[in-house]
Order: sequence, then structure tokens, then C-alpha cells
Amino acid sequence: SAGGAATADRPAPTTVTASAAPATPAPAPAPVSRAQRVVSGQVYTYMKDGVRHYTSARPAQVASLGEVRTIRYSYIERCYACGANPGVNFGTVRLNTQAYRAEIAAAAREFGVEEAVVRAVIHAESAFNPTALSRAGAQGLMQLMPATARRFGVSDAYDASQNIRGGVRYLSWLLRRFNGDLTLAAAGYNAGEGAVDRHGGVPPYNETQYYVKRVAQLADRYRGELGSRQ
Repeated sequence: SAGGAATADRPAPTTVTASAAPATPAPAPAPVSRAQRVVSGQVYTYMKDGVRHYTSARPAQVASLGEVRTIRYSYIERCYACGANPGVNFGTVRLNTQAYRAEIAAAAREFGVEEAVVRAVIHAESAFNPTALSRAGAQGLMQLMPATARRFGVSDAYDASQNIRGGVRYLSWLLRRFNGDLTLAAAGYNAGEGAVDRHGGVPPYNETQYYVKRVAQLADRYRGELGSRQ
């Protein structure tokens, strides 16, 4: 999930590199079935005093709150690519090069991030599910934590266009902060840039180490797929 601080404007394109792969994570626990990992539900969202609120109970005074929208979400225990046993092979899983083409292209161009990297992160975070909600509270396609969403200009993380723009803006900031190193940027996106600083590289968290490897794998595959269509 994405979490961090700072601001980001419109940078020049970032050259992406990759640092050495992190150490091998600890042995994986027993597999967890998809039924145990994903649950559906709904929340209500509305604006009040310029702040967007989310609640599991329908607000009583609807008229005084303006528009109240119902969001049907898919609860996920953790990001799609974060588990020891995600249930898919990231070297062969089908890529998604069509969903949100205009939104991804616009954000990638505005903030100077490769479209392949953007698609890799979305795939790793939510598998292109715009209503994904994690146990930690990360929301939407790029699994933005509420504080990160606010910092990067996202008022509704379940709005796909806003989520993509905010997530790419944050990703661009991370890539610049870590000199274009996708491994470190991905680690920062998952665990926070402060954790990367404290550990002098990819933090020794199993989830983060799985994540950075899978993002790199997906990015390489998306580069090949998108490049072959140009």
C-alpha cells in the first residue's frame, strides 16, 4: 500500500534503474485461500466542511450532507503482490494493457513515469480493482492510504482517475528521491520512504521483499508488452 509524505509537481521523465535484489524472505506460511483473503461490502462517502468522510452506516441527515455515495468495495487482506502465496505466478499472469488507458497515459506523461511501471504497480497493488480496500485502510487502484491521498491531491480514492493521478504523483516523487531506482521506490511505496532510509535499502519485511521483486517482474513484462504494440 502507498504511504508517505512530501509534495510533487511536474518533473522531467525519470530514468528507472534497479538496485540489487533484496535478500530471500523467510519461509512462506501455509497457503491462504482466496475466499479467506477477499470479502465484499459497502461504505458510504460524503463531503462535509470540505472534507470527504467514509462510514459503514448510512448517514442519518443525508440532506444536510449533500451527495452521499455508496461504494461497494472488495476487502483484501493485503496488496495483490504482497503475500507469500498470492495464488498467481507473476511471470505468467495475464497482463492488463487496456484498463484505464487514458488516465494512466495522462498521469504517466504529466509526472514523467513509465506507463509500464504504473501498470506494474497497479497490478501489484489491486490487480486493477478500483474498489479494493485493504485491512490497513489503503484504497482503490493504487492502494493509497488516506494521509497519502490527501498529500497528493486525492479527495476520493475510489475515483479511478484521481487515484491514478495521486498514485503516479507519489510514485514519481519516490523515483526522484531514490535517483530512479525502481527497487527502492517500490519499497518506499509499500513500506514508506522512511523505512527505506532507516534500513539503508529494502526493509527486511517479508511483504516488502516479495512486493519489490514482483513489481520489477511485472514492469519488465509490461515494457515488453507495451513496446510490442507501439
